[in-house]
Amino acid sequence: MQWIAMLTMLIDHVGLVFFPHQEVWRIIGRIAFPIYVYALVQGHRFTSSRPKYIIRLAVIAAISQIPYQLALDPEGLNVVITLVAGAIVLYVLERSDSRLLSWMVVVAACALMSGFPFDYGAYGLLLILIFRYAQASWLVPLHMVLNLLFWFLNNWELQMWSVIPTAVIAYGPHVWKKLESIRVSRWVWRSFYPLHLLIIALLRVFL
Repeated sequence: MQWIAMLTMLIDHVGLVFFPHQEVWRIIGRIAFPIYVYALVQGHRFTSSRPKYIIRLAVIAAISQIPYQLALDPEGLNVVITLVAGAIVLYVLERSDSRLLSWMVVVAACALMSGFPFDYGAYGLLLILIFRYAQASWLVPLHMVLNLLFWFLNNWELQMWSVIPTAVIAYGPHVWKKLESIRVSRWVWRSFYPLHLLIIALLRVFL
C-alpha cells in the first residue's frame, strides 16, 4: 500500500512538472490521495497517542512546505497540511458529545480549507470523514458522489479515477492484506514526501 501511494504520487508530480500536457501521468496520480487518506485514518484509529500522531504529521508538513512551493505551487499549502487538518477534525469530533457542535466543526473546517489554498481543500476533509465513518460497503458510492460533486463545482473530472483505490480498499480486503504485509521503513515513509519534492524542485531549477 505504502509503495503504491509513494510511486503514484511521484508519477503524478513528475507529470505535473515535466509533462503537463500528458494527462496519463495525472490519471495514475489520482490513485495516491485515497491511499494516504486511508493510511491517515488507520493511523488515527490505532496510534497510541493521537496528539503525538498529529504533531508528527505537522512536522512532515512543515518540512515539506518550502519544497512543495518550489516544485509545485508557490502559493499553495502542501497535502500533508490537509491531512493534519483532517486529523485535527477527527480528534475534535471524537471528543465532542454534541452532534450540532460536530456539524459546526465540519462546516467551519470545510469553509476554512476552501478559503485558503489547502491542497484538495474541503474535498480532502470530506474524503477523510468518509473513510473514517462510512461502512466498507458505502465507501465507493460515497466517494463517487463526492467526486461528482467536485466535478460539478470545480471541474475535477480527473478525480473520478481516484475511486479505483477506494474500490480495492473496500472490496479487496484479501489482496489489501497481502499488500499491507510488504512493510516500508517508517523513515522512508515519513521522509518521502518532502524529499521527492525537494528533488523535483532542484531538477526544475537545473533543467
